[in-house]
Amino acid sequence: MKERDVITVQDEYGEEKQFSVEALLSIKTETYALLTPKEKIEDTYIMQVKDEEDGQYLIGINDPTKTSMVLDAYEIAVDANPAD
Repeated sequence: MKERDVITVQDEYGEEKQFSVEALLSIKTETYALLTPKEKIEDTYIMQVKDEEDGQYLIGINDPTKTSMVLDAYEIAVDANPAD
């Protein structure tokens, strides 16, 4: 099994958490990340990546249509390039 890239994210309370980056997807002009927490691998979060002058930020998605769009794009990408 291939080791995923791991990022450390600071939440709104200042607590740091580690996530495996399952995928980064660019759709139109926006970038999305599929993240799995290191301590709870059965969960996956879909976040929008925002670039700001002082760094990158992850924004939660509350729009079911946008979530579905990202999941559909991920499924298409996986189908087009299956893992070995």
